[in-house]
Amino acid sequence: MRRSHCFGPARGSHWFQLSPALPRFFPTPHCRPPGLATGNDNILLRPTLILPTLLRSVSVKLHTTMTTFTPAELRKLRSLKDPHGIQRFLDDMPYHLADTGSSPRRVLRENTSHCFEGAIFAAAALRVNGFPPLILDLEAEHDTDHVIAIYRVNGHWGAVAKSNYTGCRYREPVYRSLRELALSYFDVYFNLRRERTLRTFSRPVNLKRFDRLEWMTTEQDVFFIAEYLFDIHHDRLLTPAMVKKLHRLDDRSFRAGCLGRAEK
Repeated sequence: MRRSHCFGPARGSHWFQLSPALPRFFPTPHCRPPGLATGNDNILLRPTLILPTLLRSVSVKLHTTMTTFTPAELRKLRSLKDPHGIQRFLDDMPYHLADTGSSPRRVLRENTSHCFEGAIFAAAALRVNGFPPLILDLEAEHDTDHVIAIYRVNGHWGAVAKSNYTGCRYREPVYRSLRELALSYFDVYFNLRRERTLRTFSRPVNLKRFDRLEWMTTEQDVFFIAEYLFDIHHDRLLTPAMVKKLHRLDDRSFRAGCLGRAEK
């Protein structure tokens, strides 16, 4: 059975920054420009060779990420500044329960989203502010999936997310692995029967793979991203033995998790 990515009421549920550390630009040999050495290469790098190469790379990346938005849209997205600013913007935005898949442009214009749209919007906003546009899918049992935008600071992962449930939103960048980050959602990921439902998480998806489909600015729904998330591999968080021994959420935690929940 196909899963829903937070559509409807069931749950509601960098890549490029200028840096003095050149290896962060080109972490593997195949993605370094010709002539750019690693720290282990015994050749002298001339500024006249490096600078034009880096500037061309900057120009290409900025063109790809920035020019699809209008100047006014870019100013708004840049004003969010960082992951926490993006999260505050999402938190102030009303949650809706419609079965839509709006692009970041439509979310910005209509000022409303659900979890899937919020994650896609956050990925675009992260991109404009110097991070890669990464998302991750959290897969549930007897519940809908939850999609989050993820980012990395000093080697640690954090997340930006829109949710109809209190605990399934922002994460500070303190998690050493994506598994740790995913497990941070376990206790607060539950259905209306109070069952803890989180089971698996996907690998990170870089949304630049959908640039040709204009995922940031299209007026059409971006369900092609949800379809892609359905098909990719997910890693298991719990063993079957663990699942059998899970207890239902207590009343106090359930009420706290549902605080401010939007309903039809």
